[in-house]
Amino acid sequence: MNSAEIISLFEQYVMPTYGRYPLAFVRGQGARVWDADGKEYLDFGGGIAVNVLGHSHPAITAALTQQSQVLIHTSNLYYTAPQGLLAKKLVELVGSAGKCFFCNSGGEANEALYKLARKFGAGRYEILTFHNSFHGRTLAGISATGQEKVKKGFEPLVDGFRHVPFNDLDAVAKAIGPKTAAILLEPIQGEGGIEPARPDFLRGLRRLCDERGLLLMFDEVQCGIGRTGDFCGWKSIAPDVVPDAVSWAKGLAGGFPIGAIWARQPYADLLGPGTHASTFGGTPLACAVALAVLAVIEREQLMANARAQGEYFQTRARALPGVTQVRGVGLMLGVELAVENKPVIAKMAEHGLLGVPAGTKVVRFLPPLNVTRAEMDEAVEKLKASL
Repeated sequence: MNSAEIISLFEQYVMPTYGRYPLAFVRGQGARVWDADGKEYLDFGGGIAVNVLGHSHPAITAALTQQSQVLIHTSNLYYTAPQGLLAKKLVELVGSAGKCFFCNSGGEANEALYKLARKFGAGRYEILTFHNSFHGRTLAGISATGQEKVKKGFEPLVDGFRHVPFNDLDAVAKAIGPKTAAILLEPIQGEGGIEPARPDFLRGLRRLCDERGLLLMFDEVQCGIGRTGDFCGWKSIAPDVVPDAVSWAKGLAGGFPIGAIWARQPYADLLGPGTHASTFGGTPLACAVALAVLAVIEREQLMANARAQGEYFQTRARALPGVTQVRGVGLMLGVELAVENKPVIAKMAEHGLLGVPAGTKVVRFLPPLNVTRAEMDEAVEKLKASL
């Protein structure tokens, strides 16, 4: 099938919930994809921070093949080794005692955080989140998100979320009330335009939570899994801060659906039997793939590569005409433009480069963690031509 035929199928049979670009992909290898008409693209959108090892990585293929021949699904009424091993690995990577819960997506992982906060609050149910944040597309997720555009048409929203200015500790302190149970933030806002939290802000939030008896929860769905150059995105900003709970998804299994949360002691057992569940959460197949992805990231020192290549890209991109600012940490990169981003992203596709919009003027680049220096140079040249 060619691209026009594939797009026609979507127009007839798929709900129009996405603003799709007129591109239909059929194959990927490494940092590159090909559309149904044979055109090649350098994929710096990365499935929106999902494809941490690029496309068709042999370790993922091997894990899928091997585990699918043994055991795919049993339900969480039983124990399986891959889930236990993955939980152990995640706790080790966080570096603090705790436990994990598994689900299928970032939206689901954040739902688990909301329930953890309410269980902890024992009557306190309010969660403070931040302007320009993004926490998923569930009804609670859009209620938590600090962007009005995602809420329109879905009122009444879920009660219990209040939005405050990002990186403003005084505003947070003033917003805490008798119903407040937790603070939730992205250490680096993704949809909001690649805006990192300041180190003093994260440290101040930890102090406030300790003083007021609140949970500090990090949404690391986009900024986690090594993308910033550390497994935990907050450690690239303030490594001395330890949150009470974290959500992950996207890159955890390199493209295979999985989500997870970690909660530290003494909160790791708050969600006891019957309080939360997921039919497909933590299947042997998903966990085996995640373990394989994490092994490659460690073995090939891809977090160090993320730091080095990200710094190189920022230096080169800042010199481009039409670029007003470059922000980011590691390979979570935002290029702010003097013009709106949508026409530039369309022009980038014409030049064979994929990126992701954030807001109205920022182009997000989220390449695989194993991206090469030559591919970074190629992306800068394609961006320059597009601008």
